[in-house]
Amino acid sequence: MLELMPLVLFFAVCAVLLLGFPVALSLAGTALAFAGLGLGLESLGIDANFNAGYLAAYPNRLYGIMTNTTLLAVPLFVLMGVLLEKSKVAETLLDAMALVFGSRSGGLGIAVTLVGMLMAASTGIVGATVVTMGLMSLPTMLKRGYSPSLATGTICATGTLGQIIPPSIALVLLGDVLSSAYQQAQLSMGIFSPKTVSVGDLFMGALVPGLLLVGLYMLYIAFTAWRHPEAAPPVPREALMDELGHTQGLTMLLLKGLVPPIVLMVVVLGSILAGIATPTEASAVGAFGALVLALVYRKLSLATLKDVLRSTTRVTSMVFLILIGAALFSLVFRAYGGEEMVTGLFEHMPGGVVGATLIVMLVIFLLGFILDFIEITFVVVPIVGPILLAMGLDPIWLGIMIAINLQTSFLTPPFGFALFYLRGVAPASVTTASIYRGVAPFIVIQLAMLLMLALFPALATWLPAQFG
Repeated sequence: MLELMPLVLFFAVCAVLLLGFPVALSLAGTALAFAGLGLGLESLGIDANFNAGYLAAYPNRLYGIMTNTTLLAVPLFVLMGVLLEKSKVAETLLDAMALVFGSRSGGLGIAVTLVGMLMAASTGIVGATVVTMGLMSLPTMLKRGYSPSLATGTICATGTLGQIIPPSIALVLLGDVLSSAYQQAQLSMGIFSPKTVSVGDLFMGALVPGLLLVGLYMLYIAFTAWRHPEAAPPVPREALMDELGHTQGLTMLLLKGLVPPIVLMVVVLGSILAGIATPTEASAVGAFGALVLALVYRKLSLATLKDVLRSTTRVTSMVFLILIGAALFSLVFRAYGGEEMVTGLFEHMPGGVVGATLIVMLVIFLLGFILDFIEITFVVVPIVGPILLAMGLDPIWLGIMIAINLQTSFLTPPFGFALFYLRGVAPASVTTASIYRGVAPFIVIQLAMLLMLALFPALATWLPAQFG
């Protein structure tokens, strides 16, 4: 029984999380309890296979977290996203996009997809994007005759794009964890001058799959509008202008609502891709640019600024507390020999690296029902990442597969996080069954994207190789 202690520890953490305790405290508290159990058994002369020496590395882990410059991008990207949301920049952008595309059948859905993509990229948090897009666009889509299932499916799917569209917090955190895992894998293979993989590499790797997903979403909406015009009717531009309450001309609204946010995103992402700035430096530019936009739009009062800073501090604190708890969990897991156990399981798994990858992807998909991407990134990836990478997988490809896999998990009924978030802000007239029906085609698109990546890894690895 004691040799199975790493598995008991892992399932104990999942059980504590399901009981509703805070994630960071659950990770750290469960790890400390199991560390105490191991030390207690050892003091009684019972061999618990617990190496207490791993705990001595914890202060260095904490120091590494505090001095990690890559993680500075987290609060700055959060600040950028919250500023764009709270200062109504995103709302003006949606109005402008709706006026451009809304006069065509399915155009309003395409506008929501494009704005959701930009919002998801800037916030990187599924819940924030789904709730924001649900409050802003769902009433308009329903009022204009859109099918409830198509409207809710579009909003849920675009809300989860924050997992894959750069620059996003999910990719920043995943890139940092994969970088450590890749170096650890190479050291275990006897490579003592290891190659590195950066967050910028992951951004470049995510760009093509992310844009392909957006394109497939829009193709599906256009196809649905063609086959079932009543599900996505066109909206007369004049009627939409009156409904939105804009008195200025269309050209002025487009210049005001469309150009500045797009320029900001291009500058942030372009500076990273061109090698001009690191993700951390680009996040500072993005946060400053979002602040300037909010001031230019005259939507940033002192009360709004306080709200923005409060939200940014809350999200950032949550991320770093989880990271600190996950670091302790990881050390206790290794102290019980968990890493050797997982390695042994993968080595004896039928199908070799393909079988191991399929099992890991399935486990991550199922964990996505109960854990957020931050917990999975900090808890699961450090355990399985070094082993899979030592088996020859490309770190960029693996990171993109994990991101899209989690994105699919967050969409899948009945436990997908995005469905719960939208259900919380959708009117009572929209049934839960309609939301489930709406996301089904988008789940198929996600699975098709995963299959395409599995068959053609160059979709994720080609662009980083060109800039490498």
